[in-house]
Amino acid sequence: MALDELKSAVPDFAKDLKLNLGSVIGNSELPKQQLWGTVLACAIASRSPKVLRELEPEAKANLSAEAYAAAKSAAAIMAMNNVFYRTRHLLSDPEYGTMRAGLRMNVIGNPGVEKVDFELWSLAVSAINGCGMCLDSHEQVLRKAGVDRETILEAIKIASVLQAVGATLEAEGVLAE
Repeated sequence: MALDELKSAVPDFAKDLKLNLGSVIGNSELPKQQLWGTVLACAIASRSPKVLRELEPEAKANLSAEAYAAAKSAAAIMAMNNVFYRTRHLLSDPEYGTMRAGLRMNVIGNPGVEKVDFELWSLAVSAINGCGMCLDSHEQVLRKAGVDRETILEAIKIASVLQAVGATLEAEGVLAE
């Protein structure tokens, strides 16, 4: 199992990450599509080749072709949106907040999977990318759709652990050179 390979790559000093990796993915109560879509979108957003290489095959095996493409789309569109909306929010001039984005985001309206799943994946990627506006927006959509806080927090946990594992493995790779 790729998850075991990834856990074995985590160094001993980051034992908590290894344990958390096993629990947030291996013991997740999310439905299979939500879990593996979150894992794939977050593995992409982590920017860690090792995390993506290890988890992508299992994600692909657990997702329909449509869900696989939608999870990749969530990572892609949120890479753009998180930068745009985070920056617009951080600028002290409020006029930017009133200006039209003018960026194509068609996939959000028609992601090819249930809207709730795409929103959950978008929220998890937004957690990695640190966009408060996007986090609030996706959380509100999810809550209005009846998604409980525990499900939302589970996606955030997956995002945080995959980001931390990716950063740790990348740092170890650099230090080993």
